[in-house]
Amino acid sequence: MKRIVVIGGGAAGMMAAIEAAGPENQVILLEKNEKLGKKLFITGKGRCNVTNDCDVEGLLAHVVTNRKFLYSAFYGFSAQDMMRFLEERGLRLKTERGNRVFPVSDHSSDVIACLAKVLSQRGVKVCLREKVKELLTKEGPFPGEAAGSRAQVTGVRMADGRVVEADAVIVATGGLSYPSTGSDGDGHRFASEAGHTVTECVPALVPFTSPDAWCPALQGLALKNVNVTIFDGKKKLYEEFGEMLFTHFGVSGPAVLSGSSMTAKRIGKRPLTLSVDLKPALTKEQLDRRILKDFENEKNRQFRNSLGGLYPSKLISVMVERSGIPAEKRVNEVSREERERLVCLTKAFTLTLSGLRDFGEAIVTQGGVSVKEVDPATMESKRVKGLYFAGEVLDLDGVTGGYNLQIAWSTGYAAGKSAGGGDGSAR
Repeated sequence: MKRIVVIGGGAAGMMAAIEAAGPENQVILLEKNEKLGKKLFITGKGRCNVTNDCDVEGLLAHVVTNRKFLYSAFYGFSAQDMMRFLEERGLRLKTERGNRVFPVSDHSSDVIACLAKVLSQRGVKVCLREKVKELLTKEGPFPGEAAGSRAQVTGVRMADGRVVEADAVIVATGGLSYPSTGSDGDGHRFASEAGHTVTECVPALVPFTSPDAWCPALQGLALKNVNVTIFDGKKKLYEEFGEMLFTHFGVSGPAVLSGSSMTAKRIGKRPLTLSVDLKPALTKEQLDRRILKDFENEKNRQFRNSLGGLYPSKLISVMVERSGIPAEKRVNEVSREERERLVCLTKAFTLTLSGLRDFGEAIVTQGGVSVKEVDPATMESKRVKGLYFAGEVLDLDGVTGGYNLQIAWSTGYAAGKSAGGGDGSAR
């Protein structure tokens, strides 16, 4: 019988353990937290955005780092495979805006309960509050292999000194994001000690900071249906339509978070510019006509009191200040040049992005175990025989919308299938 140890009881680890399990295998899942899926529990604001209901090419298009590496994994276990896996086990799903998939109950705990039930049914031994200290390996060559061949994993040593022997070990410990859920970089250390390269790790899908003095005045203001663009000088780095949020330190919200992944390793070198089109449905000419109409209806009012139909109340004072139009000026006295400034400000409301918040607020980690040293079809290490990696511990990440969880499901499936010698029972 083959013994397989899975380190980490998150999305990738649970899927890997499920797929590795079988009548010829003994699978042990080691989780240092007091329960499974601690990070999964808070994803999607507690609703769990399980995946994105798009085809494989759509998944790949939304991967930020090393998308080509995921080609085999996504085709081996797609978004539709994951949806089928859950629904066939009684978890009803629904698809919302942007093809985001959630449980009908809107409770992430139901996703975790479904996976835990399958783990039990497949005979996986789940061990909670069990912290792994290090991987155990032995040097080759082994029978049938040439001299100088890679080492082989033999098990793990626990924090209390116990040794758990294994024929294969799957590392699915996550990255560095949300450290309160137990993500502390253990997997990166295991990989490094086993001779792997770990690329630079930075927070991703995380809010931006801004030094602009007026930003705190807008704290709590959510803007819907706006177009956001991030520039490095004149070079466009990112563009998205959706919702954003002003905070006391800068900006956040779905449309902005994905931009952090696209710019994470650039923003530390120099400030970037965020440009927000507050009225993307209108051209400049249409917006000017709209403003003229509002001014006509408010012609005897002061400029600062005439903008209620155009902007949220919290934004008005900032727009007045930045437009350079005197607040007390009567709207029938506003010049064409002043009105043009207001139009341009509305179509390109800019602020400076100076940095990112830390891993405590990051949804995912950008960086991790180098995929150059991992087989993309099996997730097995090219350096250590029987050692596999799955999920966020790898140098893989995507934008918001369920793509990062699908990376976890697909890589976990590939690792479990290969380690267990299975035939794809989770499909």
